[in-house]
Order: sequence, then C-alpha cells, then structure tokens
Amino acid sequence: MKAVLQRVTKASVSVADKITGTIDNGLVILLGVGHHDTESQASFLAEKIINLRIFEDENGKLNRSLLDVQGELLVISQFTLFGDCHKGRRPSFVNAAYPETAERLYEYFVQLTREKGIHTETGVFGAMMDVTLTNSGPVTLTLDTEELKPKHKNP
Repeated sequence: MKAVLQRVTKASVSVADKITGTIDNGLVILLGVGHHDTESQASFLAEKIINLRIFEDENGKLNRSLLDVQGELLVISQFTLFGDCHKGRRPSFVNAAYPETAERLYEYFVQLTREKGIHTETGVFGAMMDVTLTNSGPVTLTLDTEELKPKHKNP
C-alpha cells in the first residue's frame, strides 16, 4: 500500500459538487492499494500513520501524533499512486489492485482508524473527486508498505 499524508488545518472532498467528507485539524491521506497488498499491510499502515509524531509540541518540535492532538483523518482512494511513468508518456497502472480488492482494503483501513477512535471521513471509492485542503507546515510525507518492511541483516 502507498499513502501520501498531508497535515492540514482543514480539508474536504466532494463528488458532483456534493461534500462527502470534511475535517479540521488532522491528515489527508491519499491511499493506493497494489496487487500484492493484504489486510496485514493495511493494519500496519494504519497503526504507523496514527502514531507518527508529525504534529508540534509546545516547543515547536514534531513530537505529537494524530492520537495525541485528537486529529481527524480524510482518507481518499487513489489508485494513481501506483502509476508507473518509466516508459512512454502515459502512466501504466498494472501494479494497482483490481477495484474489488482495492475497495475492500481501503474500507478495512478506514475501519481500523475508526476503531482506534480517530474521526475518519472519506471520499467515494472510484469516483471523480475534488479535494480541497489547507496544508499545515507544509508537512507532506509518503509511506509505502514495501519500503517500511524491516530490513534483514546478512549474517
């Protein structure tokens, strides 16, 4: 799974001019699901994101997590995160999961964040969406479960 996190003071998503999700202080997450992704990766990513210390403390240091600041999430499905632009001029999306798998894991990720007590809003899976946000910092990070795997040392 791949995620782009943007720390925001406010954000919203709309479909056909109808707002489907809105948050104040927290994170916008653009979430992409690949062919080989699993519930285990969704769980790992959700836990990682809600515990990342990317909010300032009283000294201006990034020492507080989404949980610490009682922040909110706006999670947007984004298969284009798996776009491969190495060849030609048109991205290839062969590494993105099929819609049925992607939607199931996207919904599972959202369920996990809600179970952790995070107010979580969403867009509409597979829809053309307009996302509006005010980036705070700006703080923008990318996470990829393939890159987050523990590194094994050679003996």
